[in-house]
Amino acid sequence: METINVVEWLGYLASGMVAVSFVMKSINKLRFINLVGAILFVIYGIAIQAVPVVLANLFVVGVNIYYLVWKNA
Repeated sequence: METINVVEWLGYLASGMVAVSFVMKSINKLRFINLVGAILFVIYGIAIQAVPVVLANLFVVGVNIYYLVWKNA
């Protein structure tokens, strides 16, 4: 039986955070949880050396920060 390594767990955790974010009623909670998931995906993408995963999620991080910080001020 093969065990799951830390990097795989990080990917699962990131996926879970993003999925959970979509059931939030509050848009701010959605954006915050999605932000955490995207940050985890950036770390995961770096760990597996997947540039498209890193770039796409850096974009998502930026969009979430923009709306959480500058649009809510």
